[in-house]
Amino acid sequence: MDLLKLGLYEQAILMFAAVVLFTSFAMLAQARIVPLIHIFAWQGALLAITAALVAYVTNHPHLYFSAALTLVLKALLIPWLLHRLTVRLNIHRDIEVLRFPSLIMLGGAVLVVFSYSVALPIAHLASGTTRNTIAISQAVVLLGMLLMITRKKAIAQVIGFMSIENGLFFAAVSATYGMPMVVELGIAFDVLVAAVLFGVFFFQMRDSIDSFDVDRLNRLREVDEPPLPDVTEKET
Repeated sequence: MDLLKLGLYEQAILMFAAVVLFTSFAMLAQARIVPLIHIFAWQGALLAITAALVAYVTNHPHLYFSAALTLVLKALLIPWLLHRLTVRLNIHRDIEVLRFPSLIMLGGAVLVVFSYSVALPIAHLASGTTRNTIAISQAVVLLGMLLMITRKKAIAQVIGFMSIENGLFFAAVSATYGMPMVVELGIAFDVLVAAVLFGVFFFQMRDSIDSFDVDRLNRLREVDEPPLPDVTEKET
């Protein structure tokens, strides 16, 4: 695909898609909690700008509302809530030790190649821009899953979960010009409620095991009860 032959709108969409994908890799490589939240906020801001650009070019006014809602929730409110939680829980200076970071980044690159290979069957049904945005959106989803798998801290896993939703939103905006307003409002409300519930879960987790390492949950064992004495019938 020759980028010089594309229009200004297609080039801008591909540029924003590339930057969104870059933020997913940046989150995958980030070991500190607060910078991870900041990168997630930038990803939300990029999604809002993309939605506003699509609304302007395609004349879909409802996407302006989606852009504003995305900016408020994913770039401002939810990152602020997560940052406030990290400060209140005194984990804003924690650094998570990443095991095999080079292999993790290599796995992320493999997922991007896999996403493009999956998007190949639609080559004859869609334009090159749509094919690339769908492939990148799927890559963002898979990188969010990889972030959840490779991290032990609960907050990092929550950010990976919300990054998955960002990938789905980017695909909906760039490929299908958004979803119905009722669906978008429902998803936004679900994401906000999930952020609040995750905050409650963090406090309960700290009070229960005094740690945010999810692996410690696997080490919990119930108190063994004393075995009951075996009752055998004596032969007569």
